[in-house]
Amino acid sequence: MTTIVCGDDHAVFLEALVPVLERHGMRVVGTGLSLKEVVRTVERTAPDVCLLDRNFADGEHDDGVESVLAVSPGTKVIMLTADPSHDAVLRALRAGAAGYLHKTKSLEHLLGTINRVVHGEVLVGLPAQQRARVAGGPPDIELRARQLTVRERQCLALLVDGHSTVAMAERLGVSVATVRTHVRALLTKLGAHSRLEAASLAVRHGLVEPADASLAAEAL
Repeated sequence: MTTIVCGDDHAVFLEALVPVLERHGMRVVGTGLSLKEVVRTVERTAPDVCLLDRNFADGEHDDGVESVLAVSPGTKVIMLTADPSHDAVLRALRAGAAGYLHKTKSLEHLLGTINRVVHGEVLVGLPAQQRARVAGGPPDIELRARQLTVRERQCLALLVDGHSTVAMAERLGVSVATVRTHVRALLTKLGAHSRLEAASLAVRHGLVEPADASLAAEAL
């Protein structure tokens, strides 16, 4: 079983990511909301993989890869970040990263990258150039988010919190089929290819508030 430490300064993103990884047969042995916390956790657990964001609340950390590898040389570091710049990719790979993956990539892409990196490959996954220019900006995402219905926004909030389809149905008091319909609709409106990508967009662009999920009680 692949062991993983996840580092990102968005707690809701980590809360959404961890159960997804574990449902796919991986074991998350720790998380960190700062680079310092990530390094301490990696040093203590020596995981197979460290999923590491490039930007934390206290700024960019171009030395993040080197800091992780300094305490656990056998750990494969995959940058999982919203920064698509080629300069950032090159710096990460030169520092020893085994992978560089943009947060808009699908869950399947993330899982595949983890498995292939564990087996010795070095991979880079960035959005297509024209897609990054046309659909990647915050104003565009905010415009798309305005098209979400109240129910779809509730489902998005629950996705960010890491709820499964069944749990979402129970929380909202609707059928599993109805939840799937809402999720498909919100993915289409946001231009996301997976639940993880939708949750990532919601976190990075502040598309939902915790209170959104509580609106379900009023809609019953």
